[in-house]
Amino acid sequence: MFVVTGGAGFVGSHLVHRLNADGVDAILVVDDLSCGTKASNLADCRVADYMDKDEFLLALERGKLPQLTTIFHQGACTNTRELDGRYLMRNNYRFSRETLHYALEHAVPFVYASSASVYGANQTFREEPAFERPINPYAFSKLVFDQHVRQVMRRAKSTVVGLRYFNVYGPREQHKGDMASMAYQLYTQIKREGRARLFEGTSGYGPGEQRRDFVFVEDAVSVNLFFARGAPQQGIFNVGSGVSRSYNDLARTVIDTLGTGEVTYIPFDDRLRGRYQSYTQADLSRLREAGYEGAFTAIEDGVPVAVRSWEGDPLTTPQLAANPVR
Repeated sequence: MFVVTGGAGFVGSHLVHRLNADGVDAILVVDDLSCGTKASNLADCRVADYMDKDEFLLALERGKLPQLTTIFHQGACTNTRELDGRYLMRNNYRFSRETLHYALEHAVPFVYASSASVYGANQTFREEPAFERPINPYAFSKLVFDQHVRQVMRRAKSTVVGLRYFNVYGPREQHKGDMASMAYQLYTQIKREGRARLFEGTSGYGPGEQRRDFVFVEDAVSVNLFFARGAPQQGIFNVGSGVSRSYNDLARTVIDTLGTGEVTYIPFDDRLRGRYQSYTQADLSRLREAGYEGAFTAIEDGVPVAVRSWEGDPLTTPQLAANPVR
């Protein structure tokens, strides 16, 4: 039995669909469906069982789970603007810790979602403590778990791997609203008002020239499966394209795909000063050293696939993504 926590969410649902495509349907999905619309992400998939996240945590504590093949731990609070530290630590640290220790005790491969947000405003993105400096509570909650993993993975007999996602985008993220990718936010802005709104220059970057490493969701899934299916490995690895692209590049790609729209620039939001990453670019050296040889999708190829999926989805709600950047 495969477990996918956050299985109705963005990356999690793609993992379920890829497993299905490989002929696997012995899948236990774990999620919190308080936001029931994301259940549509699994409407066309095959799963063996479903548990609410609290039910799953109780089953972990009581040792009442079937024999597991792999745990893909994607479930977390992904709101980067959440300020309730206790809530974040319950969801992003304690839940993760309990799941990890169950996996260690039963020698179950454990592949989990970390975040590039742990690097904060650093300009070097290597998986080393010297470059880790979170600038918001969300990033702190992710880093604390990474630090715990570093302490305990030395005794692991099976795979324990953390994947630091950079800016993931693609189909099945519509339920995330203003926490969805910048690609989806720009898409909804153009559909709603005919223009993509980007920040004016900040931190030495010109208007719309702030740069991020945008990674297509199917590439992130491929990395998850690589570690789950290979020989046991332990470590934390960046998952990005390895290429930094500007928001202007991204906006133009969305506009070119839709065949309509323009870019306008708005003043930088003072509330984000000191808490905003103006530049990210994954260092993929460690991932390549671990044996992953897969290519990563350029935005010119990935964005059109994403846009076409959003165009055909009745749950696409342009009014949700009102913020210019995140």
